Amino acid sequence: MADLARELGVSTTTISRALSDHFSIGPAMKQKVQKLARKYNYQPNRMASALRKGKSKLLGIVVPYLEGRFFPTVVYGMEKAASKAGYNVIICQSHEDVVLERRNLDTLLSAQVAGVLVSMSRTTLDYKHFDKLRSRGMPLVFFDRVEEGDNVNAVVLDDREGGYISTRHLIGQGCRRIAHLAGPQHLNIYRNRRQGYLDALREAGLPEDENLVVYSDMLHAQGVDSLRQLMLLPNPPDAVFSAGDDSALGALQEARRQGLRVPEDVAITGFSNETFTLVTEPNLTSVDQRSEEMGQAAVRLLLELIDAEGGPFSPRKVSLRPELLVRQSSLREPELYAEAAEPALIVRRR
Repeated sequence: MADLARELGVSTTTISRALSDHFSIGPAMKQKVQKLARKYNYQPNRMASALRKGKSKLLGIVVPYLEGRFFPTVVYGMEKAASKAGYNVIICQSHEDVVLERRNLDTLLSAQVAGVLVSMSRTTLDYKHFDKLRSRGMPLVFFDRVEEGDNVNAVVLDDREGGYISTRHLIGQGCRRIAHLAGPQHLNIYRNRRQGYLDALREAGLPEDENLVVYSDMLHAQGVDSLRQLMLLPNPPDAVFSAGDDSALGALQEARRQGLRVPEDVAITGFSNETFTLVTEPNLTSVDQRSEEMGQAAVRLLLELIDAEGGPFSPRKVSLRPELLVRQSSLREPELYAEAAEPALIVRRR
């Protein structure tokens, strides 16, 4: 700006105001400044400008990973909502490592973002690094995998409802020994999905059998091992509700390897509605997590927190309603559904 001011014989303040289209600068001077700026390929440092004004237009996002469909679609929703509000985003991945998660948060603090959106890693067992953000007045919103407690702003899926409608669907298909592939129980999503599974069993008067619950990190190979373990039981399951699609895929492939018919011998459902659920044989029933909507809702909540500028703001948790997409892997009784010819049927709790 000093170079432009020197060449035009005006002050840097005039240059700055002309470039920002300030009302105090006349059209002729604005045109001269903009023409000269184009000549020298001048690009204003908008981040520095925002920091001078004390208002960064950056939002930080921390996700466990950017693979599959769920987290990329959540981030897409966040970028969409942020852009609409005039913000850009910085995206960090923890790769399910709490050490890297802490480092990501330090990076975002150094970048002076206006607020942070976080989905916790699988290895996060305490929340001290989030307290560090709060102590510095950093607006913080969790999504999907959230910190426990009352003083938390978060956007989540009703995972308990998702577990319930999945299990209830299997019961409605005539299944009576329903196994559950459960994730790490310190994470809210997997604990709530398991609780929904138990709710449906109790409501139907079916016994809870811990031998039918297998805990893992929800990986594909663990789904294979879990199904193999379950089928060695004296009285094996006739259905499997998996808390994740990767482990459900592993179970499905192992069932077929053992010569079991899906869904006739063992019905299988997953959770997350990953893209591959539409190309498995048979197609995999799964719970849709409304991922894009989750991302947009999380940004809206964060912007409300930012606008409050440290003033009174009651912590809020937004809960989205899940949808069960019924496909061939669990559909034993298609006549129960009026639209059985459709590739996926949406089921909610009535």
